[in-house]
Amino acid sequence: MLYIGIDLGTSAVKLLLVDEKGEIKNVVSKEYPISFPKSNWSEQNPADWWNATVEGINELVEGFDKSQVCGIGAGGQMHGLVALDENDEVIRPAILWNDGRTEKEVEYLNSVIGKDKLSKYTANIAFAGFTAPKILWMKNNEPENFEKISKIMLPKDYINYKLTGVHCCDYSDASGMLLLDVKNKCYSKEMLEICEITEDKLPTLYESYEVVGNVKKEVADMFGFGEVKVVAGAGDNAAAAIGTGTVGDGKCNISLGTSGTIFISSNSFGVDKFNALHSFAHADGNYHLMGCMLSAASCNKWFMDDVLQDKDYSSIQAKITDDKLGNNEVYFLPYLMGERSPINDTNARGTFIGMSMDTKRESMLQAVLEGVAFAIRDCFEIAKDLGINISQSNICGGGAKSNLWKKIIANVLGIRLDIVKTEQGPGYGGAMLAMVGCGVYNDVNEACNKLVEVVESVYPDEELAARYDKKYQSFKKIYPALKETFRELSKE
Repeated sequence: MLYIGIDLGTSAVKLLLVDEKGEIKNVVSKEYPISFPKSNWSEQNPADWWNATVEGINELVEGFDKSQVCGIGAGGQMHGLVALDENDEVIRPAILWNDGRTEKEVEYLNSVIGKDKLSKYTANIAFAGFTAPKILWMKNNEPENFEKISKIMLPKDYINYKLTGVHCCDYSDASGMLLLDVKNKCYSKEMLEICEITEDKLPTLYESYEVVGNVKKEVADMFGFGEVKVVAGAGDNAAAAIGTGTVGDGKCNISLGTSGTIFISSNSFGVDKFNALHSFAHADGNYHLMGCMLSAASCNKWFMDDVLQDKDYSSIQAKITDDKLGNNEVYFLPYLMGERSPINDTNARGTFIGMSMDTKRESMLQAVLEGVAFAIRDCFEIAKDLGINISQSNICGGGAKSNLWKKIIANVLGIRLDIVKTEQGPGYGGAMLAMVGCGVYNDVNEACNKLVEVVESVYPDEELAARYDKKYQSFKKIYPALKETFRELSKE
């Protein structure tokens, strides 16, 4: 039998066709536009997601026995606000995870409602990317659209709705709405009151591996399918964690995609007392802590494509030789779109510091790669303060294709990094969840044990790790020194 995994990303949807042994039979990617109508805004048209998904699935299964397709699971970009009217028509473009327009709403939630109350209600505090501040922004700035809202959805759930006709959401993705009581896995009545919405406007909640329905007949006919089950799926980071086998107590996964995350799985519910890390449900039915950076591999892409206008990534990285690692005098703050974990500052910006007349472009690129690694370590330090001992992590995402970057991260963190055989991110995790929903495997743990295999490891070097530890002590002083300046510049 065959299973389709959907990775609804920020720039493209990636689709995988996978058999029940985990072998990838085909991969298709379809891009769609992203809009930045105002400074710090980020939007997309949900119709573009659906059209790209339909086109992609048709191409994905071309030449295969379509009657063998029996399950679909999706992972997708989190937090985006998809607002539907009473006819299930999209009211306005979706406000995305990396949109920073909600500064006032975040301030209201964290300062007026209060972080302690938010943490009690949801296990988290407000961040600009979360869905609840976006809902409040609509209420405050687009009241006519707010009044039209009949259903609030997240991006990958809109795809599931178009496939099945069911308004659904899984617990991992719902955790990032700031509307879910994560500990008790139900919507928070207090947060619904604060946002002035009723529970009937929200999708039904499921575990990620639970079947929400079958593909509608008219949609199945369009693809040439028979009966195909659709599972609830997961937020992109939880889905990627499943795809790398990051389940169980204390397992870790680092994702170097457009954004960057550190994902720590747990068998039990827990909250970082400073709320610097997100406390979310996991796609395996348990929980996880997560630190999220708004810009990770996108920092490298920005510097190479837009600044240097050079797409030969490997050539310039080859100039960053081992003797230069841990000895760079240039530092970079990777806050190109503000930052979430752990500083929660929409005003923070990307910054180079330490340049001199002999600074070369490869030194600046090295600073970019190191800056992202240092920012990931910021989240690791929070985990350490919670008593979580991380000696190993999986690593995935486009940035993980760089051997140089993996070496830098392993030594900045001082831990072993493992690379799995099949690294296809959220799409692969989505396909695995579909297999569980269809009964191929009894649970997510069994699927991970059978399908995930480590094929490469990167180990830290004691001397280099010590040099990077010294560099990190300098790095972590830069943002506090500039925090007030960032705030002042944002008002100009």
